[in-house]
Amino acid sequence: MVQTTAVQQIDPSNEAYVQKELKGRRLGRALTKLGKVTREQVHQGLELQKTTSKGKKLGDILVGLGFIQPIDILMALAGMSGMPFVSLEGRTFDELTLKGISPEMARSAQIVPIEFDPATKRLVVAMKEPGNFGAVDTLRNMLQLKVSAVIAPAEQIDALIKEHFQSKDTMAQIYADAQQHGSAALAALEGRGASVDLATLQNAANDNDVINLLNIFLLQAIRDKASDIHLEPFEDEFKMRYRIDGVLYEMTPPPPSLAMALVSRVKVMAKLDIAERRLPQDGRIELNLNNAPVDLRVAVLPTMFGESVVMRVLDRGNVQLSLDKVGLREDDLEKVKGLINKPNGIVIVTGPTGSGKTTTLYAALNELNDITTKILTAEDPVEYDIQGLIQCQVNHDQELTFAKLLRSFLRQDPDIILVGEIRDLETAQIAIQASLTGHLVFSTLHTNDAPSSILRLMDLGVESFLLTATLEAIVAQRLVRRICANCKEAYTPNEEQLMELSMRESDIGSQIFYRGKGCDTCNATGYKGRLALYEIMSMDDALRELIMTQASTAVLKIEARKRGMRTLRESGMLSIYDGQTTIDEVVRETLGEE
Repeated sequence: MVQTTAVQQIDPSNEAYVQKELKGRRLGRALTKLGKVTREQVHQGLELQKTTSKGKKLGDILVGLGFIQPIDILMALAGMSGMPFVSLEGRTFDELTLKGISPEMARSAQIVPIEFDPATKRLVVAMKEPGNFGAVDTLRNMLQLKVSAVIAPAEQIDALIKEHFQSKDTMAQIYADAQQHGSAALAALEGRGASVDLATLQNAANDNDVINLLNIFLLQAIRDKASDIHLEPFEDEFKMRYRIDGVLYEMTPPPPSLAMALVSRVKVMAKLDIAERRLPQDGRIELNLNNAPVDLRVAVLPTMFGESVVMRVLDRGNVQLSLDKVGLREDDLEKVKGLINKPNGIVIVTGPTGSGKTTTLYAALNELNDITTKILTAEDPVEYDIQGLIQCQVNHDQELTFAKLLRSFLRQDPDIILVGEIRDLETAQIAIQASLTGHLVFSTLHTNDAPSSILRLMDLGVESFLLTATLEAIVAQRLVRRICANCKEAYTPNEEQLMELSMRESDIGSQIFYRGKGCDTCNATGYKGRLALYEIMSMDDALRELIMTQASTAVLKIEARKRGMRTLRESGMLSIYDGQTTIDEVVRETLGEE
């Protein structure tokens, strides 16, 4: 087959014409320039839009009048964005062009490669709509090529994806092919161990097989909603795992000979030093999938057998930055809304790593984020970029700590401050000072439940009278896996499971329990997605009195429960009764009542 090397020289596919005559035009003018409608027809459409078709798009009106076809609108929109429009009908593509991107990338971004010049590293891709420009940036980042785009009819792109980009190979087969047809760059790594020079490493990192392998793995992990991606070297193998809903799953491992090349490729994408293999490094990879931004936070750690890489997936399209959607029950939601609207004081969210503390705090800030409120955040690191917030990142290399940032914040006239974590007495004291001077302060701690946070703060050296003067509430939280809606079934728990909840069979009554049977939707786990459990300890005079007398955590817990605090276990029980999660999940994540 012969590859077409240039687009047809007709107006909509002629880039020079598009840039000069169509870019930035209004739809009616662009359609007129393309010869699809007359000026009179455009005016007729505009008159209808003003009178009988208010709120309807001009393009839809013109289609309804029979003046144009839907494809003419796409052609005009492409030109208005400065992008050529081409037809792929009857075009043929050589193997080199078709291998320009992986099947996973083609299907994920809904694009196909139509021209590729390996000498100049220039790749032209066809996409369905002009708004998908983020996919081009992702390809540039992932492939290190000069990528440009044209627009083509959706049905033609779908047909090409179906014909050429349906992945039929297993990961094991892909690895085998990479080794069998491997390049000289990969062959140079065979049997070299750690004694590899920089040039060999760079060649391997830029090898097409390595690029495609890593892209397939990353895209699969992101598509499966993984929160973390792990590349782990061992003496005789190289593991690849990812974490979904808090649980790690192992992928088919690649041959150990590809380990160094894959790690080097990650470091190239994250703009890290591939020559440095003795010190930890941190970086970031920015991608755009399905027109949604996805950031990968990369951490590289030297180990005995090579470098271990963990990529935290920060998918802004997947995170729910709204208090209504983080999993708060209706009464808890009212409590939290009351707390975050206080004029000053400290609100602490506590729980282990990965329990959703940051998401809850971002949701709270999102609720408060308006033009009348100045919000400053000190984070380590900044996970999500939120419009309207002044976000600062801790930098230990420059000795820019939480405490230093907080001191500067007080001179920035803020209304609300978020401190990523209270780790030491200095940070706690400045947070208290900020609260006493009329600011609302949010922060996190690592403790098992809300009452034990008081003891933790006292252990740091915070005076009890300062705690009682500033602390408004402590919110403890955990994440449990949600039962898969596709394979959810009712069942009767056995005696052992009920004992875990301190219940007997006689206590069940008419209560129905649910679990996931396991299906393709949830990868046979029975779970899909996660749900937050909350324990909210709001401060009042009685609790403040107990803190002043340095009462034990147990006493504080009893008193808080008398005042309406629902424990994590009780919150979990309600979620079980609602059919949202299982006994096993709640028992695993919460402490039983004593």
